[in-house]
Amino acid sequence: MEITAPRGVRDILPGETEKWRFVEGVAYNLAKRYNYREIIIPIFEHTELFSRGIGEATDIVSKEMYTFEDRGGRSLTLRPEATASIVRAYLEHHFEQKPQPQKFYFFGPMFRYERPQAGRYRQFWQIDFEALGSPDPLLDVEVIALAWDLMFSLGIKNLEIQINSIGCPKCKEGYKIALKEYLADKLNLLCEDCQRRYETNVLRILDCKRESCRSIVEGAPKITDYLCADCKNHFEEVKEGLDLLSLPYILNPYLVRGLDYYTRTTFEIISYKLGAQNALCGGGRYDLLAFEIGGSMVPGVGFAAGLERIVMVLEEEGLLQDTEKGIDIFIVSIGEEAKKQAFKLLHILRREGISADMDYTNKNLKAQMKIANQKKAAKVLIIGEDELSVGMVKIRDMDSGKQEEVSLSDVLSYLRRWKK
Repeated sequence: MEITAPRGVRDILPGETEKWRFVEGVAYNLAKRYNYREIIIPIFEHTELFSRGIGEATDIVSKEMYTFEDRGGRSLTLRPEATASIVRAYLEHHFEQKPQPQKFYFFGPMFRYERPQAGRYRQFWQIDFEALGSPDPLLDVEVIALAWDLMFSLGIKNLEIQINSIGCPKCKEGYKIALKEYLADKLNLLCEDCQRRYETNVLRILDCKRESCRSIVEGAPKITDYLCADCKNHFEEVKEGLDLLSLPYILNPYLVRGLDYYTRTTFEIISYKLGAQNALCGGGRYDLLAFEIGGSMVPGVGFAAGLERIVMVLEEEGLLQDTEKGIDIFIVSIGEEAKKQAFKLLHILRREGISADMDYTNKNLKAQMKIANQKKAAKVLIIGEDELSVGMVKIRDMDSGKQEEVSLSDVLSYLRRWKK
């Protein structure tokens, strides 16, 4: 047996997990500030939730989902995204009976069978914000502002907000006809996937990342020219709201996102440090999703941010250098009796809220000091037979190198004062 993780998944090791928790912490604090409450959803759902919600013709449903049958013959799928699950939870638990909109925050792994590449894995982590229960365009603006605040709070710069409106089903039908007419004599220039999309769901061609297809799309009709009066007014109010908050944005009339449930507003925040996979986060409005999965009409808007890509940009910009914190105390012990006293003291310190550790491999003094340095200990407590015989402990500050002796009975009060 080869002792490696499967292709497309990876271990997040100590030293890197701190970076992830830092990003998660920033997102969680923003969620509280914006009044988005945390929800935890299942890792797998009924397959039909995603096939109906995301769309049968999307790449996610047709090629990328991890689907299996359980022992009862039920078709289940590891979640490829969070929005459909959160909408399902909203309907199942009758959140429509509470004051609207209801706002949710989620953080966790998703699963898609994609070609692994930089910033893209088959198990990947997302930060997700969803607001359900209001069609107000200002809620779209709030969600975009929240996404922008997330990037700003992390310190990421040189970003761009791209927005579009893909209208309602009526708008889309008129646009699909125009898009098909434009592409009809260019089919042989499209990639194999886009030739299939031409027949199944022509809007998906706009989302293709292949350069050959993107160059053809650049001359295509713009969906914003096919919006009905209501959708046009909605989009104007979104832009007015963004202007009101002085949020910088550009219009991208070909931004449709890779999920069929979007209606009206779509947006992405772009970092050009990531090459072709340049979206740090993206989302939009999905007023028909609840209805498509069998519920009532519940308007909604939200976005998801990819954690791997965010961490990649933070590392490139040198914004994660201080995330790996050291411990407060490392206890060095020499001799069996000293080791027992060190272990007892270690337990007391931890109960006091002081992060502490010790050596369990009976190394010598020099080797234990090296371990303390590797663990980035702020202070080292040295307990040997000589110290025990007089009831004293040596305390060394690892930054200054200054060392002092404190009685064993006073160590706890000394460290309490130091921690304040």
